[in-house]
Amino acid sequence: MTSQKRNLPQVMRAQFLESFKTPYVLRTVPLPKPSSLYDLLIKVDASSYCHTDAVLSEGLMPPNPPSFPHIGCHEFAGTILSVPPSDTSAMTFKVGDRIGVPGRAFNPCGSCFECLDEKGPDSDPTGYSVFCPNSGNNGLSRAGGFAEYAVVDARQVAPIPSSMTAVETAPLMCAGVTIYSALKRCQLHPGQRVGIVGCGGGLGHLGLQFASKMGLKVMGLDSADGALKLARELDTGARIVDVRTEQADNVVQEVGKEDGKKDSGDMGLDAVIILPESQKAFEYGVRLLKNHGKCVVVSFPEAGFHFSARDVVFRDISIVGSLVGSNKALREMLEFAAEHRVRAVIKTFPLSKLNELVTEYRKGSGGKLVIDMSLET
Repeated sequence: MTSQKRNLPQVMRAQFLESFKTPYVLRTVPLPKPSSLYDLLIKVDASSYCHTDAVLSEGLMPPNPPSFPHIGCHEFAGTILSVPPSDTSAMTFKVGDRIGVPGRAFNPCGSCFECLDEKGPDSDPTGYSVFCPNSGNNGLSRAGGFAEYAVVDARQVAPIPSSMTAVETAPLMCAGVTIYSALKRCQLHPGQRVGIVGCGGGLGHLGLQFASKMGLKVMGLDSADGALKLARELDTGARIVDVRTEQADNVVQEVGKEDGKKDSGDMGLDAVIILPESQKAFEYGVRLLKNHGKCVVVSFPEAGFHFSARDVVFRDISIVGSLVGSNKALREMLEFAAEHRVRAVIKTFPLSKLNELVTEYRKGSGGKLVIDMSLET
């Protein structure tokens, strides 16, 4: 299938999930092979660990993975080693290009209602959609980035700006585009107020940076010492709130006083983004909203969230979800991050130490944990 390629090894190393609730296993396996007109073979340079990887490994994302053993990771970056024949106008990449790779959407069907929808402001061209129900999802329904090589779809990836490294790019392929898209779903203008609940985690600390660079008045909220410390050290200008010690009603009063508001319904934030899988976090965030405010939900706890009908009816609070962003949004986010120096706080590990990375993740220190393939070369 490939028209351009380099001399390649026959085998690669990859970390496999062999069953739920078990450590990863490092194995040597044959290289994957491209099989469609849009497939790129890449050398993986960096792979970032996401909360979804943890959820998947616990068996909480049925029907994924469809089988074991399974290679996880849906946010990674690498260098193109082979491209398909250049008989498609969509092929703008060449061997040697550096790209960032998200989970969605690998080989979409091109004909479903999602693939044919161009109505959204961030929709991709007809024939491709990250929401295609018939597509593959790197690291979830198919092999992902915890491997030395991977096959990805040319339509799902984004070129890495020259000012960014693969290690810096990888965390943005899920955490970055997810929080960036959630901020866009808030539909705010510079000077308006947004709260990010879970501000010290992987998405949250990126959200503090993106939101401040968008000109918003930002409030970050968290309940863990390490996460709060990380959020404060970013020095984004956001007000960081420890929800264990500050009551939501008091925070609203302080914001109202700062804004010169007299009516209680006009006090508070214009929008909040909910990142933790916590009912208490959800309720705290909604209490911060002024009347007609918007709550953007990103997390998906197994038991769901319970909301107050009084908030929705009498205060006109709207509650919307936000999953990921289109390829158009992905590229926009990456250029924004490059221009405004939005970077994840990162700790790196070699591929062979993925299980140590998982142990570190469970400590809840915040930031992003990334496999740097160069650490073992």
